[in-house]
Amino acid sequence: MLESSRRDFLSLTGAAGAGLALAGARPFAAQAAPARPAEAALVPDTKATTIWYRTPAREDQIIREGLPIGNGRLGALTGGDPADDVVYLTDGSFWTGGRNDTLQSDGQLPYDSNGFGSFGLLAQVRIALTDHTPEVYTDYRRTLDLSNGIVSVSYRIGKAHYRREVYASHPDDVIVLRLTQSGGGSHTGTVSLVGTHGEITTAAGSQASFGGTLANGLRYAAAVTAVGTGGRIGTDGSKVTFEGCSELLVVICGGTDYSQDAAKNFRDPAIDPLALARTKVAAAAGVAGTTLLSTHVADYRRLYDRMRLRLGESTPVQRALDTWSRVAVRYTDPTTPDPELEAMYVQFGRYLTITGSRDRLPMNLQGIWVHNNNPDWFADYHTDINVQMNYWLADPAGLGESAHALADYCVSQLPVWTDVTRRLFNDPSNRFRNTSGKLAGWAIAFSTNIYGGSGWAWHPSGNAWLCNSLWRHYEYSLDRSYLAKIYPALKGAAEFWQSRLIPTTVTEPDGTTRQVLIDDTAWSPEHGPDAKGITYAQELAWDLFQQIRVASEVLGRDEDFAAEVTDLQARLYLPRVSPKTGWLEEWMTPDNLGETTHRHLSPLIGVYPGDRINTDTGPKELIDGVRALLTARGMDSYGWACAWRSLCWSRLKDAENAYQLYLTVLRPSMNNGNGTAANLFDMYSQGSYTIFQIDANLGGATAALEMLLYSRPGVIELAPALPHAWAQSGEVTGIGARGGFEVDLAWRDGKVTSATIRSVGGTETEVRSGGWRRRITLKPGGSVTLTPGR
Repeated sequence: MLESSRRDFLSLTGAAGAGLALAGARPFAAQAAPARPAEAALVPDTKATTIWYRTPAREDQIIREGLPIGNGRLGALTGGDPADDVVYLTDGSFWTGGRNDTLQSDGQLPYDSNGFGSFGLLAQVRIALTDHTPEVYTDYRRTLDLSNGIVSVSYRIGKAHYRREVYASHPDDVIVLRLTQSGGGSHTGTVSLVGTHGEITTAAGSQASFGGTLANGLRYAAAVTAVGTGGRIGTDGSKVTFEGCSELLVVICGGTDYSQDAAKNFRDPAIDPLALARTKVAAAAGVAGTTLLSTHVADYRRLYDRMRLRLGESTPVQRALDTWSRVAVRYTDPTTPDPELEAMYVQFGRYLTITGSRDRLPMNLQGIWVHNNNPDWFADYHTDINVQMNYWLADPAGLGESAHALADYCVSQLPVWTDVTRRLFNDPSNRFRNTSGKLAGWAIAFSTNIYGGSGWAWHPSGNAWLCNSLWRHYEYSLDRSYLAKIYPALKGAAEFWQSRLIPTTVTEPDGTTRQVLIDDTAWSPEHGPDAKGITYAQELAWDLFQQIRVASEVLGRDEDFAAEVTDLQARLYLPRVSPKTGWLEEWMTPDNLGETTHRHLSPLIGVYPGDRINTDTGPKELIDGVRALLTARGMDSYGWACAWRSLCWSRLKDAENAYQLYLTVLRPSMNNGNGTAANLFDMYSQGSYTIFQIDANLGGATAALEMLLYSRPGVIELAPALPHAWAQSGEVTGIGARGGFEVDLAWRDGKVTSATIRSVGGTETEVRSGGWRRRITLKPGGSVTLTPGR
């Protein structure tokens, strides 16, 4: 970067500083000892929601069979092999690459593992017990307990019963493996820690560790220690050894010196990752295993217990199946619902949100779970559906604070995004530049990293879509301090659009003409030609301007700017229905310029996640055009695309299409096909292989909740798309509703029997159920229980 640009960037960062406080984001840092509950308040096995298997995960299939744990910063995939257990360890900030701010000859940004960078695997930890082989153990069972947030393995050797628990503790900021037994057994073996970039692991006392520095300057480290009961702990070379232990506690930690501070180039020189990792594992290892578990479960259940979901009763035969068999049977017998499995998938999505997104970086394409250092698309933040879909679930599922990770990320990146936009976006070689010659605010490309870097092609509408996701949490929470935090991002995006829109003249159906504002040249993700005025961009600009209008009023700032934006919004061209196809137009033409069954639903963004187009206020011709386009897109695609289709069908109140697409997300991934893997991760087919993408897990779970409740500010609609398979009876508690509410809902025989509406800041809304409507007014914190029809 030229020195003048460097000075400009630093002044920009400093000027923004007061408005960019990241109250929720915490670095890898020392912390006070957490509060310790007296005992573990565990949901008993008979009542817990569990995913379970009869065999360990195969290591060569760890991404499809390994069970995920995480605390929002640390993530891991666990194998559960009694003789050779493996933990694939990640830290959400373990990224190569950098700012990536040198244009290619076509005006676009590079997209490679060097300049742009990649998320990767921090380390592997192995726990070897050489005498616990398949030849000697019986009664094996591997479980992910969603109710308590624990992975467990149990088996027998002779008269001894063995159990190991694995979890990532947010309060202690470590991963814990606790190996116990009853009946006279013991544990003898080794613990090894191996880095993924050629690091040298050293061991001393009861601890092994390594540290390193990536080519981009990111410092990192990992450490592991073990504590035994009734035996001996030592070291052998780089390994920790244990012998004759009746109980063994293994504690793992790792991290980097990454900091969400653009002014420091996203590094904190005060962080010593190796010292921190060693200190954290030693501190946790000094706490009794039962106490560590109690601390973790209390923290986890504080979040998980906010929502309960019952969609009906499954049969004893269905319950007796292991999870992978159950997924397969549901697919091969489509006429027999398995409502507990279908509810479990929602709770699995909530589990991934709790474990993947707390007070650190947001979830990327793979959440925080990878099994190597070359994930497809670098496990980046894709800004044209994927990172947004990752956060559709949080607020409806009672996990709104998880959305702060995305907000803190965007706000932290904003100084660099603004600087790079100012210097590079209007380069003459960029085919997406603003032809007006004006430029303000910030823009991004289709992919972003954690260093302010963008990659691949410029994505002019990406800023508005990120703002749509940031705004979503405000609409659910009505948290004014949160709105103040994200306001610089909203305003900067709106300033970009203020400079970008261009005038054109359109002819109305009656032959008259009028001047409107349209987007400059862009790409309707991810197909068709570059074009002006694409529906995707027009809807996102309209939505962004609406956010500015409300935010300005709530915060009492920028009244003149809000007035300018209001004028722009009123002059925006909005999409029409094609007289040729009968579809909502994707481009400003009646012709279909793309692939009819394309995976993306870019022109339907105003239906979901937006709701400018809705069945209450939309003209019949427009709604029919939406339905026709959605029908043409088809009922089969990648998992995330099926989830998006399901959500749109719910908005059209077509319960059976919405449900069928939800089941398509749940189909088993076989022969490298799209669908759900054995561990319930959604797999994206690449032809000869599949990759894990977390968006479908989270979008699919959101689709199920959308069938049960639709909301927008001023409207809460109960069970708007309740499918026949769930209609007999069911309930959901703690589902979030936009406008500042939370809802408990029960139904029987397809009819809502009761609904309790609680205010989390909202005061007025209309509650609907079929043709029944009731206007309610609540004080913040108040509630009311309604019986629709009365």
